[in-house]
Amino acid sequence: MADRAARAGGGHLRTALGSLGGPSRFLLLSSFLIPLGSFMVLPFMSVFLHERLDMGLGTVGVVLAAASLVQFSGGVLGGALADRIGLRRTMVAALVIRTAGFAGLLLALHRPSLAVAALLLTCCGAALYLPANKAYLVHGVPDEHRPALLSAGNAALNAGMAVGPLVAGPFVLSAPGALFLAVTALFALVTAGHARLPPAAGERPGAADAGPGPGGAVAVLPFAANALAFYLYFHFQHYLAVYAVERASSAFYSVVLLLCFALVIVVQPLASDAIRRMPYPRALATGFFGLAAGMAVLAVGSRPALLVGGALITLGDIVLFLKNDLEALRRSTRSEAVVFGRQRLAAGLGACASGVLGGQLYGLTERGGDTGLFWLLAAAQCLVLPPALLALRGAGDVHDGPVGHDSDHSAVGPDNPDSPDSPDAKGTTSAHDTDRRVPGR
Repeated sequence: MADRAARAGGGHLRTALGSLGGPSRFLLLSSFLIPLGSFMVLPFMSVFLHERLDMGLGTVGVVLAAASLVQFSGGVLGGALADRIGLRRTMVAALVIRTAGFAGLLLALHRPSLAVAALLLTCCGAALYLPANKAYLVHGVPDEHRPALLSAGNAALNAGMAVGPLVAGPFVLSAPGALFLAVTALFALVTAGHARLPPAAGERPGAADAGPGPGGAVAVLPFAANALAFYLYFHFQHYLAVYAVERASSAFYSVVLLLCFALVIVVQPLASDAIRRMPYPRALATGFFGLAAGMAVLAVGSRPALLVGGALITLGDIVLFLKNDLEALRRSTRSEAVVFGRQRLAAGLGACASGVLGGQLYGLTERGGDTGLFWLLAAAQCLVLPPALLALRGAGDVHDGPVGHDSDHSAVGPDNPDSPDSPDAKGTTSAHDTDRRVPGR
């Protein structure tokens, strides 16, 4: 059964990738090159600011928090800008900004204020780029191919994130100027390639969609589910390092990260069609249970537990992140770029809350002498908080415009007893159950 599912997933992936033209193939390549360049620099910014520029750790923390907030929340503006000037122009403008930011780091080797400004500039560019990139990749693509393409883009992104630090690690303090120059040159080349892309087929920049602007109505459930998923996942992202180094070593922590990257790169593209067809409530239950199981295993604290826990958490986020994006697209009538921008905002809110609340929680368990308890409390949150999302199912989503019938009944419809459209369901059908964008990141 598992072999048959894997073969089916591989067939869908090959079909989707085989249908791509040159521009989309270039975007997938860019989805590797851009995080490759970014992660040659950004993971080491705390070290660069503190050790090279003598910035206090408290100040460094504030700078990095501000940079993260800009990078996530700015996605809403990126989606709105793409609606106004077009996907290609938005991507080019974003890459020009990011290239200028990395060039600024090259000029800021001895100037902390300029380094901070350059870092924020690179994050502004990232905020503008990602919604337009994902929207260009799926624009005009048949519904059944979209999950595979988004998964392939995520896989390329994670590959770049994994390779970048390995390449740049030895040069961050010994030769930062050469490192920043290389990254600036890489981004300049990628920007030039984007400038040669054709406009997205059928795109009408400046043609307003029905409904309010970027701050208006959203698909409530996927937005809230994405915020909650990132809040819980970033307990792992933020605090595994200090826990793993304490219980094992920094080298073993790197092994855990590489395992997680490898799972995203390999598993998500193969599982994308199965995730697409999975009913949304089941996908949420599966994903959050995976997070809960992984957090609970991490509490053991042994090296095998770190590997198994990291793998379970990664498998959970593979389902949650992709399904939430697909469901947000399906339930909204706004452009893909606006939808991805909003989902990016939800991710930022969740990650920010995790940094604040999770940090307090980890500090309490550390002072109590049992950091394993932190992971048990995090696992409990993974089981207790998601049921609150059921209230949003009953409330219904607010939409930006007219809706149409969704041909995918795997998530909602007469074949699903959980659906308001089911003959067994009581009450009226809510508007979001008939929206059509993408069947079931």
